[in-house]
Amino acid sequence: MKFAIVTGASRGLGEAIAVRLLQEQMTVISVSRTENEQLKKLALEKGFNYTYYHCNLSLEKQVQEVFLEIAQSILTKNPEEIYLFNNAGVIEPIETVGNLDQTPILRNIQVNLIAPILITNIFINKAGQTNSKVIVTNITSGAATRPIEGWSVYCTSKAGLNMFTETVAIEQATQNTQNKIIAFSPGVMDTDMQTTIRSSSKDAFKELEKFVEFKEKNKLLSADVVGSALVDFILKDDVVSGKVYHISDLIS
Repeated sequence: MKFAIVTGASRGLGEAIAVRLLQEQMTVISVSRTENEQLKKLALEKGFNYTYYHCNLSLEKQVQEVFLEIAQSILTKNPEEIYLFNNAGVIEPIETVGNLDQTPILRNIQVNLIAPILITNIFINKAGQTNSKVIVTNITSGAATRPIEGWSVYCTSKAGLNMFTETVAIEQATQNTQNKIIAFSPGVMDTDMQTTIRSSSKDAFKELEKFVEFKEKNKLLSADVVGSALVDFILKDDVVSGKVYHISDLIS
């Protein structure tokens, strides 16, 4: 039996990943602040195995409680493989340093970096008590590797996620486990995050016009295309643990 946990499956890439996994007859667990009613409807109509858990990923206590419950529930079934997609992410605050507010800074780091660390830690720990294999996919960004004015917090959190991915891979190899972990940069997609970016001010985000152009000239990737390509790639089971993959590695 195989299970998949997808954070942020209420919309965008997370929704696309969850739909593709359901089509593969995998048991899918969706975790977000609000449930995706289309996912729920699809699962009911097709008889897919689907469960939703409410969780605010910016709250460490809630993350610990919810994912411990999920892990314990799954591992009693002795699954062959557990696919963990740390997909949920936030772009805000979009502002230059000196003009940042504390609350969105903390939320960004909590959701983009701390939550994936806590979740990965829980599943690797619990799976270590069974014969289950854990395959972790951390959704990162090109912003992890280059400074972007106005995105200092986002760039930092995603850079941290990449380093976490690489470090965990080394540790798991040293411990001779079967677990794998990768990071995946999906490129520029037509999602709500892009809407947020385009609604920012030119003073706060110097590259605003370029992102507006992406939309106007239809240069944004479909979340469905990216999600399907990612799931197809992961299920081939030939990923290199610790590697940061890019959408250009999966589709031309």
